Formats: sequence, C-alpha cells, structure tokens
Amino acid sequence: MNGLDHTSTNEKVIQLLEQQLAHTHQQNMELTRKLDQSLQQIEGLTEQIHYLTKALYGSKSEKSKYQSPDGQISLFDDDSSFNESEHTEEQSTTVMTYTVVRKAKNKKRNDSFLDTVEMEEVHHHPDHIQCDRCQSDMREIGSQMIREEAKFIPAKMKRVQHFEHAYECLHCKKNATQKAQIKRGQAPQAVIQRSIAGPTVLAKLIYDKFIQYLPLYRQVKEWERYGLLTNDKNLSNWVIRVAEDWLFPVYEQMKQILLAKSVLHVDETYSQIIHRSDGKSGQTNAYNWVFKSIPSQGPILVLFQSALSRSRAALADFTAGFKGTIICDGYSAYRHLPDVQFANCWAHLRRYWLKADSQNGQIGVDYCDRLFQLERKFKQFSPSERRKARQKHSKPIVEKFFKWVDESPFFGKNALAKAAEYTLNRVQGLKAFLFDGRIEIDNNPAENAIRPNVIGRKNWLFSVSEAGAKANAICLSLAETAKANGIDFYQYLVKLLTDLPNLRIHQQPEILQLYMPWSKNIQATCAK
Repeated sequence: MNGLDHTSTNEKVIQLLEQQLAHTHQQNMELTRKLDQSLQQIEGLTEQIHYLTKALYGSKSEKSKYQSPDGQISLFDDDSSFNESEHTEEQSTTVMTYTVVRKAKNKKRNDSFLDTVEMEEVHHHPDHIQCDRCQSDMREIGSQMIREEAKFIPAKMKRVQHFEHAYECLHCKKNATQKAQIKRGQAPQAVIQRSIAGPTVLAKLIYDKFIQYLPLYRQVKEWERYGLLTNDKNLSNWVIRVAEDWLFPVYEQMKQILLAKSVLHVDETYSQIIHRSDGKSGQTNAYNWVFKSIPSQGPILVLFQSALSRSRAALADFTAGFKGTIICDGYSAYRHLPDVQFANCWAHLRRYWLKADSQNGQIGVDYCDRLFQLERKFKQFSPSERRKARQKHSKPIVEKFFKWVDESPFFGKNALAKAAEYTLNRVQGLKAFLFDGRIEIDNNPAENAIRPNVIGRKNWLFSVSEAGAKANAICLSLAETAKANGIDFYQYLVKLLTDLPNLRIHQQPEILQLYMPWSKNIQATCAK
C-alpha cells in the first residue's frame, strides 16, 4: 500500500508540475505577445519622432536622386525661379552703356520692361554751347545713353458725376395739337445701385485681394491715399454684391461647361467661416473645393466651391450631373458617386513611401520615380499615343510594384505598413491612368490651382459669413480661370462690370458666352 501511495503522489506532483509548466508557457506567450506589441509601438513612435524631426529641421523637398536618369542630384531642378539671373546694378550698367545709333532693328535694351511700357527720353545739354576759348558756337558730335531708370506714376482718383440731359422739340411745343417730343440721355447702369463704387474701383478692389492677396482692412489706407474715404465693411459689402449680381452668372456658365467635361482634377483645403448656418463654432474647419479641367478638353476652367464640410455630400452637390473621371488623392469622400470613376494620385502615394524612411520605403519611392520618369517622356504625346506608351512601358512597372507590396510582410502601425495599406486599398484608382491617356498620373494641377486659396488664407484669415466665403470662391474662380487663359484679370473685371449691368444677362444667359475668358471678344480686349 505504501508503494501505491508513493506512486500516486508522484503522479499528482507530475500533473501539478505539468499544469504549472503549461501555465508558465501560457504566461510566456502572453508576455511575448505584449512585448511584440510594445516593440511595434516603440518602432512606430520612433519612426514618428524621426519623421517629425525631419519635417521640422530637414529638407522640405520630395525630390530624390532616383528622379534623374543619370543619378545626379540637382538642387534647383525644374525650378524656374533659379533659371534667370537677377539684373544686378553691374549687369544693368554693362547692358545700358552704349552709343545710341538708330537702326531698323532696334535691340531691346533692358529685359526688365515690357514692350507696352511708355518710353520717355530726357536729353541733357551743356549749360551753354559756346567755346570757352573763342566764343564761337559748338556743333553736336554725338550722344550717349548713360542710364535707364523706371519711373512710377501713381494712380489717381477721379470723382465722376453722371448727368442725363433732356431735350424737347420747340416746334411741336408751339403746335397746340401735338404733344412736344422729349428725349433724354441715358446714363449707363451702376454696378451697385446707390453706391459710389464704379467698375474700375471694384475691379482694383477684387484684383488686389485675389491676385495681390491684400486683405480688405489693409486696402482701406491705400484707398484713402488715392482720395477715397471708406472702411473695410464697405469694401466687403462691395465684393459680396458684385459677386452675387454680376460674377455669379459668369461662374454658373463656367460651371455648366466644366461639368460637361469627362475628366476633372479635384482637391480641397480647409478654411474658416465665423458665422455658420449649421450652428457649429467658428473655429470648426470649413472647406474650399477646387475643380480643374484638363488641356486636352478645350480651354482650362478652374472653379472653387465653398462648403461647410469635407463630406461626400459637398462633392456630390457640386458634381451633380457630371459623368466621367475625377483625378484626386486618396481621401475617402472620393468614392461611390454615381456615374463617376476615380483615378488616384501617384504623387500622394509616393509621399507615403517617402515617410517610411527605410530601405523598403526607398524601394517604393523608386517604383514611383520610374513611372514619373516615363511620364516626362510622354508629356508631349497625344492622349492615344500616351495610352499606348503607358501600356507598353508603365504597366509592367505598376504590376511588379503591386505584386511586391502584396507579397511583402508589412504589418503593424508603422509608416511602412501604412504605405502598404494605402497602396493596396487603392489599386484600381492607381491603375486608372494606364487605360486613359487624358488622365494625369498625379493630381498636381489641382494642388497648384488651390495654392492661391492657401496663400490668401494666410492673409484673409477667415470669412465672416457664408456669403463672404461664397463671394471669395466666385472671385477666385474667375481669377484663376482668367490666368489660365492668358487674360489680365483686372481688365477682365473692368469689362465685365462695365458691360454686364447694361445687358439682359438674366433673361438671356447665352449672352455670357461672349464674356468667357477664351472668347474672341475677351481675348481681343483683355489679353495680357
């Protein structure tokens, strides 16, 4: 019995040890799992610290040596601001010092002046032209242009009073059987009724805000210097009234033409509206959306739309009736619109791989750079030629890239895993450019188009009302579309605000076709 009891006790001890060993193993597995999670979290935080440090102190350029076929890094590659040397005093002196000889082909003396600038010659003669020795008259033997300078003539304010003169027929007046005929001169309609603001003042006001990015409160002093006493509230009301009454019909015509296209670039950026109709705080972000057409589908249009949110509803509201392809970034609102396909931007994708500052991250960047190199070669191709070239050269790179991402063991919450996830979730949108030569590989045209809004936001800070935000969007739309079609925006505004108040544009909107920036009428009168 003692032997049996001893055997039974040993078995119980073994079972207990096995249970403890299993429990210990389970604890070790749990600790290992938590350790792996902690290591992944530490890796993610380390990458984030590295990225933020680089963003704060490092270079802001996204260029890399892999963008150049010869592998050379150029600090100023494709930067037009560094291509022309500044006209220094020494260079100007060299260029301008010469003997004036009138020839049939007169060389341009100084590239700093446009051909339209009026030229004034100031001739300097000696105080007297008698010889100091014999007192006889001296004969001119030549002249030399010593220097050339710019002269600024400040603008001036005029107070224009319109009078309507009435005439009657004295002959009819003497004849008692007939009523005397009266004719009255007709003054042109004012842009804003009962306002002193004329077309040129309103055009300069809008031009200075949306091209020079000069806030209205800073324009007040400038107008006072010219002789016009006003305040920023008046200026704001003028902009809103002009935008609502005369610029909005032009904007609507442009929108109809834009939505008839089949390919659009779209982007959005935040803004601020103090008094919101949805009851939210003025600190809540509002948004400006930008829509831009492509060159292969006629004149370029750039339209802005102010919205209280960044939701899909705001996008759907503007694009109602549009059928075609929208080129955009990877934001979730750009999905599931009826009759709309989405093409995603490879420049945004490249930024994700660039943030994954590692060997695998650089491999992802390399794939993107190879595609961008090909796009530069295809730039001058027609859409059909570009499609064929992409199918032959770009498609194998794209397929190889997606295969590499899909088969690579990227997991966790680090930048590399996020880049892989971003890529695999947008495969169809990223492939769209391969099948349509009109589609650009990136959304840079929209990002460039929205830049004036971003620059202006730093100066305007916010819109007080939704009406003001809408007026800003309308004015920006006309400004950027005018620039895209080679039109002087100031002259364009003067033309619109002079003509439209005297035309039946609300009853006959087809008249506005004559006032599109690309029309012969506008090109002839407002071209730069």
